[in-house]
Amino acid sequence: MIQRPETMDAVVAREPGGPEVLHSVKRPLPQPLADEVLIQVAGAGINRPDLMQRAGMPPPPGATDILGLEAAGIVAAVGADVTDFAPGDAVMALLSGGGYAGFCTAKAAHCLPVPENLPLKVAAGVPEAAFTVWHNLFELGRLKAGDTLLIHGAASGVGSFAIQCAHAAGARVIASAGGDHKIAALKELGVWRTVDRYQEDFVAVVAECTEGRGVDVVLDNVGGSYVARNLASMAPGGRHVSLSFLLGANVEVDLLQVMQKGLTLTSSTLRPKSDQEKARLAAAIREHLLPWLASGKVRPLIHVQLPLNQAAEAHRILEDNANIGKVLLTMSPH
Repeated sequence: MIQRPETMDAVVAREPGGPEVLHSVKRPLPQPLADEVLIQVAGAGINRPDLMQRAGMPPPPGATDILGLEAAGIVAAVGADVTDFAPGDAVMALLSGGGYAGFCTAKAAHCLPVPENLPLKVAAGVPEAAFTVWHNLFELGRLKAGDTLLIHGAASGVGSFAIQCAHAAGARVIASAGGDHKIAALKELGVWRTVDRYQEDFVAVVAECTEGRGVDVVLDNVGGSYVARNLASMAPGGRHVSLSFLLGANVEVDLLQVMQKGLTLTSSTLRPKSDQEKARLAAAIREHLLPWLASGKVRPLIHVQLPLNQAAEAHRILEDNANIGKVLLTMSPH
């Protein structure tokens, strides 16, 4: 039985700013609502919305000021209406906040069981990537066996996870990233063709690899000037899915090209989705994606695991795009 102390360590931003504004505080343990579980956190993932919240973007109404949108650990208690999980279960959870702490609460419907072959601290890197990739790549992007996928920012936590899921689904991947070390990591993941953005033009590479046909799906983390070049690289009926816009959200789109090729431009954001929609996604991930994790076909790529008191350093790594895979915080000995 897990002992529950009265207080726990947690990390918050004392004011809007850079990584240096993160600091540790003592907080009372959160209490699970009827449809929630209380999790003793083993690890938590660092994600770009955490950086945005730290810089001043407010969390959604009702969300805690404790950072952290994903965590894995052991269920310490369950709410009155929870039947899917029990104390002692190993879970990985999508959160509205609160992951950078010794304990957190999560909607039971937003939790996934941790496969036996996946260490808890590694499982902390799964939820955000799994929800993002399943919804954007497979639901919106309609990726299927035989498709060719172009991923930008492919060495990121989500990008590296998407590569593996695409392979598991029978698609081939062209992956772009910057620098020899990131390209080497992508090759280790078995991508069909890597593109070093510092040395190669991905439009030319795609044209050569696909004999002028183009790719069926683009998963884009970059935005800005990349969008027009992405559209030029797409096959008829292609689907363009935007995950982020590091080079800017305002872009010019050639609608004639979109019409002539019959392209689809789509996107989504995860954190503002309703609890019901997140529960629907969790059920789909259990059915379709969790078996890939259980079999070892898909594994979160981990860049580094740091203790909770080094959250500022973890943010710096992500902010500098220095990571290959996920950056995680660890909280307990599990």
